[in-house]
Amino acid sequence: MPTHDLLVIGGGPGGYVAAIRAAQLGMNVGLVEKEPRLGGTCLRVGCIPSKALLESSHKLEMARHDLGRHGVNVTGVSFDLAAMMKRKDDVVSTLAKGIDALLAKNRITRHVGSGRLAGSGRVEVQAADGGVTVIESPRVIVAVGSRSIVLPGVDVDGRFVGTSTEALSFDAVPSHLVVIGGGYIGLELGTVWRRLGAKVTVLEYADRILAGIDGEIATEALALFRKQGLDIRLGAKVTRARADGNAAIVECAGQEPIRCDRVLAATGRRPATDGIGLETVGIATDPRGFIPVDAHFRTSAAGVWAIGDCIPGPMLAHKAEEDGVACADAIAGKWSHVDYDLVPAVVFTHPEIAAVGKTEEQLGSAGTAFRKGVFPFRANGRARTIDETTGKVKVLADASTDRVLGIHIIGPAAGDLIGEAAAAMAFGATAEDIARVCHAHPTLPEALKEAALAVSGSAIHA
Repeated sequence: MPTHDLLVIGGGPGGYVAAIRAAQLGMNVGLVEKEPRLGGTCLRVGCIPSKALLESSHKLEMARHDLGRHGVNVTGVSFDLAAMMKRKDDVVSTLAKGIDALLAKNRITRHVGSGRLAGSGRVEVQAADGGVTVIESPRVIVAVGSRSIVLPGVDVDGRFVGTSTEALSFDAVPSHLVVIGGGYIGLELGTVWRRLGAKVTVLEYADRILAGIDGEIATEALALFRKQGLDIRLGAKVTRARADGNAAIVECAGQEPIRCDRVLAATGRRPATDGIGLETVGIATDPRGFIPVDAHFRTSAAGVWAIGDCIPGPMLAHKAEEDGVACADAIAGKWSHVDYDLVPAVVFTHPEIAAVGKTEEQLGSAGTAFRKGVFPFRANGRARTIDETTGKVKVLADASTDRVLGIHIIGPAAGDLIGEAAAAMAFGATAEDIARVCHAHPTLPEALKEAALAVSGSAIHA
């Protein structure tokens, strides 16, 4: 019977990172994953392939509509969808091989199969052929991730009605794609297929898009996406989506049914905690399926920890990675902590949208007095030179202490700029602290400096 000091169930961003960190700390580590490729949903059918397609489709759109302003004349632009998909698959394959190499480097044993808790200190691994291996370990980390939520009445068949997994691998551009859900996934993949020529209709039940993003930023994004050609309909309650012959039908309350080629159900994700044997160690999930844990990721069962999408907190790959490192450190008796208030969020549309910390709405609801500084990219020299002047940076700071409480960006390279914001906030920076740091010129981060200056009404270039 195989034994390990620590066994991790799940090879996604949280699981494989936890395994590597534990191995670095001297543990004999095993990792259980049923998929041939490690990296989880994020690498195989999520973050990485979607960003690869977003980048390819963005380059196509630039060639068709934007390069002329730079004096670059391009005619007869076309694209090869098969080649685009191959590049996406190559990116995924290369990164997956990299994870395999990291496991080998750190002498982590890979167990291929579906992992299931089987009582204290025991995990059953069922292989594809049905064979079961029992592994013993006094310490188990559950890192099983999440799966797509499908609304009642949405009949996913994998061909005409699917989730993000199918939308990442269409073999042809649909004439009309209906996206159910106006969140990160729906808007990113809707953008990809809109750029490639599809008519895209986004149906969002709420009265806004991008739940959780600062309201002012989300409102600006809505106007921009509509200008780009996305047909976004708010207050749309989908009651049914199904295949109908060689097409699909989407029904909304109070509206005419929509006939389309494909349907993408993008209405969020839920923990993949069913069927993993939690009951064998006495662990009960909360009503949403999350595994409750303490500040050090310990569950109610001795010797069992949990991390990533299957526990409360932002369901993001980078949060799962932070969980993995902190959990391994805690198991080894080291100090560990993850501040979920400072987990950045990024939407990789164009322009990008990024945020860290509190929104205006959250501060208002909490009764926190704050000051706001805003700086538009149209006044930034670098943004002008690269012809990316849409959007702005917004800094929210405590009215009394000037400590930064939230930073929100819509504009060029927002996903990269948010890193400085998160680092500053992690060290308790004030708006003045950011404003007094010398930023190189001409660069996009100068917009963050100016927004910080604007908190006190001292912006130089606005």
